[in-house]
Amino acid sequence: MLSLSPRWPLGRRGLSLRTGMNMKLIGLITIVLAASSLTGCGVGQNTSAAAALPAASPIITDEEAVKITIRSLEERIRRDPEDFISYNKLAGYYLQFHRETGDGQYLDLAQRAAKSSLAALPAEMNAGALAALAQVEFASHDFISARDHAQQLARMEPSKSYSYILLFDSLIELGEYDEAALAVNRVKQLEGNSVNSESRLARFALLKGQTDAATRKISDAVAFALNSASPQRENVAWLRWQLGEITFSTGNYPSAERHYRDALVTFPGYYRAAGALGKTLAARGDIAGAISEYERVVAKTPDPVFIAALGDLYKLAGREKEAASQYALVEQIARLGKSAGALYDRQLAIFYADHDMKADDAYALAKKEYETRRDIYGADVLAWAALKAGKIDEAQSAIKEALRLGTRDAKLFYHAGMIYRAAGDNSKAKDYLERALKLSPRFDPLQATVARRALEEL
Repeated sequence: MLSLSPRWPLGRRGLSLRTGMNMKLIGLITIVLAASSLTGCGVGQNTSAAAALPAASPIITDEEAVKITIRSLEERIRRDPEDFISYNKLAGYYLQFHRETGDGQYLDLAQRAAKSSLAALPAEMNAGALAALAQVEFASHDFISARDHAQQLARMEPSKSYSYILLFDSLIELGEYDEAALAVNRVKQLEGNSVNSESRLARFALLKGQTDAATRKISDAVAFALNSASPQRENVAWLRWQLGEITFSTGNYPSAERHYRDALVTFPGYYRAAGALGKTLAARGDIAGAISEYERVVAKTPDPVFIAALGDLYKLAGREKEAASQYALVEQIARLGKSAGALYDRQLAIFYADHDMKADDAYALAKKEYETRRDIYGADVLAWAALKAGKIDEAQSAIKEALRLGTRDAKLFYHAGMIYRAAGDNSKAKDYLERALKLSPRFDPLQATVARRALEEL
């Protein structure tokens, strides 16, 4: 799946789509993208920005100064437990650390700080704390709460863009695309051409299958971020990583590798780019190099997606015992994550379905999540899990939902091909499998092989 995850520059304070939604949504998204062009962010400007994308260079941050500031804020709170301003600042720093490291402990700290601030001063007079809490909820995959709090913030401060940014991000994850289009349009009105507006318009472009437009908009966002008075290291690295993700999705693995390495130049050790680099090395046939890269990443960031990928590479390398160990670890981490909500439900459902494990559990996880989080990728996970659970009719219905926006994603096409193959529709199966492998021939170390084998058998 494409990985253009919604984001909001954290640490700063700065409406539903269901089955049957048709051309109304497509038209609304088109209007939003067209409005972007009319306000000075058209194809010509974006193409220029993409062509002039600056070379990557390190962005230095004074980590020791940040630590000193945090200790100072913690001391102020010890002296005055009602100091809501210090709580809000702490929440911002903790959220920033979470973005940089992926370490869940910082989410816990940010949540405590935000709630302590709200206990000291109610949300009606404390938008900063409410915003921090909404960001924690978003990062914890409690998208409904994040959306509701973002709506509350928008009512409190309708002329501030930050609430609409968070609202857009939450709505996208919930699959409420028509309302998300309204939110990003509001961001565009308030900010004009900015990192926030362009990166989110890129999200819409990807959903519509417009990878070239998405690349231009992310390139614009990189330029805007670098031209700011104080470029943020993680923000710039994230944008460069996104360029890699888009490029990887089109099968241009050398270009994807370059973007990932640029992100790592900007922010050495950045876990998202490091994991993606491992994925790209595998796609380029360097299994040993990919394993080494993933081993370094999971040692610091034990994310189930990275761990499962490492397990797959061990399997390809014939290291079966090590693969089994990684697969077991995926389940252990997912179970631990249950205490914080449904953070890993989608990842676990995909993992089970990909590896033909616990089909009923995968289906139950996907079905439960799709009841509230009805985005196209939720539909795809439900379709894939339903197929593995033998529910072919439901799988066909769900994959139609997943493909309804015209998204160009090799894994979506692969899942569609396998579902239609199981349903006996060989013509559609062949078409989708061919589209998957043409778009990104090595989209996954194991699943791409399955796709090729299935296509040969048709």
